Amino acid sequence: MHDLADTLTTAVDNVRTRFQGLSEQEAGTPLRNGGWSRKQVIGHLIDSASNNHQRFVRLLLEPQVSLPGYEQAGWVASQRYQDRSWPELLELWAAYNRHLAHLISCVPSAVLSHTCRVGAADAVTLEFLMRDYVRHLQHHLTSL
Repeated sequence: MHDLADTLTTAVDNVRTRFQGLSEQEAGTPLRNGGWSRKQVIGHLIDSASNNHQRFVRLLLEPQVSLPGYEQAGWVASQRYQDRSWPELLELWAAYNRHLAHLISCVPSAVLSHTCRVGAADAVTLEFLMRDYVRHLQHHLTSL
């Protein structure tokens, strides 16, 4: 899983470097009509990191878990990421993901087959969740 951790770290470092000088106005402007701003996208990715962190650690400790999903638009709106400081959001997101990269790099191969059911979805392995987390993050970063 070291390759996946390296991919995550590289993505974080690239985005942080690219966007650390962005103004509050630029970060708060919706990326498309009716869509999220960069602040809200990064906020969503903080929420994703938080939810997946729980999944990863629980699956390190137990062979099977069932956890709730989350209503992403509600999470973003309720936490009012749009009103937060851009540098603070970017640093929180970067630090959280560096921690997740560390966690991913330390996962013993024996637990990668542990399974998790998220909401009503079919059960998936820890390895799938970790790879899907990085894929999801990369998908959103392309919109920034």
